[in-house]
Amino acid sequence: MAANPHAEHLQELLEGLNEPQREAVTHGEGPLLILAGAGSGKTRVLTHRIAHLIYTDEAQPNEILAITFTNKAAGEMKSRVGELVGPVAERMWVSTFHSMCSRILRREAPVLGYRSSFSIYDQADAVRLVDYVRRDLDMDPKRFPPRRLQAAISAMKNELVSWEQAVDRAFTPPEKRVADVYREYQRRLLEASALDFDDLLVQTVHLFRDHADAKQRWSSRFRHVLVDEFQDTNSVQYRLVRFLSRRTNSITVVGDEDQSIYKWRGADIRNILDFERDHPGAAVVKLEQNYRSTETILRAANAVIANNRGGIAKRLWSELGQGDQIQVRTLEDEHAEARLRDETRNRLRDSSVLRSPP
Repeated sequence: MAANPHAEHLQELLEGLNEPQREAVTHGEGPLLILAGAGSGKTRVLTHRIAHLIYTDEAQPNEILAITFTNKAAGEMKSRVGELVGPVAERMWVSTFHSMCSRILRREAPVLGYRSSFSIYDQADAVRLVDYVRRDLDMDPKRFPPRRLQAAISAMKNELVSWEQAVDRAFTPPEKRVADVYREYQRRLLEASALDFDDLLVQTVHLFRDHADAKQRWSSRFRHVLVDEFQDTNSVQYRLVRFLSRRTNSITVVGDEDQSIYKWRGADIRNILDFERDHPGAAVVKLEQNYRSTETILRAANAVIANNRGGIAKRLWSELGQGDQIQVRTLEDEHAEARLRDETRNRLRDSSVLRSPP
């Protein structure tokens, strides 16, 4: 067997990684759950895993889809992968859920009744359109504030509840009024060939669900799908990931159920808790070594996390020593808290304990 021409690069990728990190980076095909505690180097693991897939020819760059939650994180990930593998990183798909869906829909929109040049409404646009609908339906703005109406519609979309289902399920007069707004709001969006942020995801799910050709085309597009911050995915995002990883089932998800913060935005922690059930035979790697905090802080964090219900057992630890004892201060409000934070930061900087990165 011929030697791998990238053997030297592969060796460099693994240098400096701890054992669980190496296990995650070198995992081959099939589902992988990486439980990454705070400060455990998850971004490094994710980028090195992508580079490892490329250098071992397990996937071509254009067969890799990496999904993050912010444009900043996507840009950082692509940049860091580029430092590892060079210009071929430009051929990868690294994006947020919304950017990915926008890219797909630009190619497929006509089958859904939209122009390929469809407009995208941000939240301000969506609230404005909802307010026009509310006004035209002669609804009291005090009883039905436009922001609250838009939030209700967004919540239904994140649960894949269509306006038709909303109308059918409406029971009380207020529910019926909200359903009326949803129906007219959606009609006006379609008439304008416009999608709001939620529709970018929802319409992509509809595309995969209702159009066999598109489903086949995109389910065979990617050989490896990697998702960061998986604990913050909602129902729609979960469906998208399942569709796109259906062919090979080579899906890598990275997350920590103890860091889920977006429940108010529809995040469903069950997506990460049930990953092993939904993907039988999945490999599970726990990143428990923390490179950011001292043992004192981590003991306190572990004690708090231990009270969470239904979590996956893990225990953060560090080689940074015991560190200072934790101090507890009681403050009158958030403004006093902010002042204390700034004063402490300035004091630490002045004493050279806290140094700015080079």
